Amino acid sequence: MASRRIGGILELKVDGNQYLVKGSFTYNLGIPKKEMIVGMDGVHGYKETPQVPFIEGSITDTADISVSDLRKLINVTAVLRLANGKTISIEEAVEASDGDVTTEEGEIQVRFEGTKGTEIAA
Repeated sequence: MASRRIGGILELKVDGNQYLVKGSFTYNLGIPKKEMIVGMDGVHGYKETPQVPFIEGSITDTADISVSDLRKLINVTAVLRLANGKTISIEEAVEASDGDVTTEEGEIQVRFEGTKGTEIAA
């Protein structure tokens, strides 16, 4: 089998503006979560619960980033390009993190939550 890049290098853009990303990112496409329903006589079936589509991780705090402006972002499109070639898009998103910033390595935690998550294959 040929070698394939699975993880590592990634890119985050929000409304076309690219950010310097750090570490590991997490995403959820917002596909409903399935949970089994159990009664005293066995499994009855399942239910589906909506989930919020999101992209979450850390970016580097550079001099040209205003943390307060970042926290005010609404109705944006956040796009995460993964090392394996996939693209994850969260539409009509808001920046929904707690706004934590760490100074040792200049990290800003970001979380973009939206109304629609899309996965585009490589």
